[in-house]
Amino acid sequence: MDHDQATRLMATEQYLLGELTPGLQEEFEEHFFGCQECALDVRTGAALLEHSKVVFSASEVAAPSAPEVSRRPAWWQLWSRPAIAAPVMAVLVVVIGYQNLAMFPKLKSAMAVVNSPQILPAISLINVTTRGSSKAVLRGRRGEPFLLFVDVPAESRFSSYVAELHGTTGNPEWSLSIAGDLTKDTLSIRVPGQNTAGVYTLVVSGVSGGKQQSEIGRYPFELQFQ
Repeated sequence: MDHDQATRLMATEQYLLGELTPGLQEEFEEHFFGCQECALDVRTGAALLEHSKVVFSASEVAAPSAPEVSRRPAWWQLWSRPAIAAPVMAVLVVVIGYQNLAMFPKLKSAMAVVNSPQILPAISLINVTTRGSSKAVLRGRRGEPFLLFVDVPAESRFSSYVAELHGTTGNPEWSLSIAGDLTKDTLSIRVPGQNTAGVYTLVVSGVSGGKQQSEIGRYPFELQFQ
């Protein structure tokens, strides 16, 4: 799933509401791990839903018990009740205020940086052995993104590939889906800025049968800060 498909499907909203099919949910999760815009939408939406749950729970405790009625009120009548409407509006005001005062200026600044020409630190992993017996060294700045150049050994039995960056602790930090036809050329992978120096490993696996993965290469490198 690419970003245009996620936008057309309103994948963020359906994901948060649990309305995506298992297949689409898996595709969207793979997508937003590598898409900063969708990841931010998911975090913001999840935070709003969590705040709403807290507000509704508090409203249920604070609201006086009402006599049972024979007919369930419509959804718009529930939302119009002061015990619910006022707290929800308060949450919305806080969220909107936070977006206007903090989130949007940061996003604007970040987009300005992304849209500006940059010279990024880069490292070639092409000559690094897949078994990790050799290690390349990248010198960059803390929190600054960098580029990895790697050749993926394409095999006809794989329909696509997955690249995972394992951090200094050995745990995966993110994964990136790679279409099979892209492996015809050297890949340039933009890695988000890291705050910890040390040895990282790019692990590449082939995907066959939709889900079955087979590791085909490990490319270690050492990140040093200037």
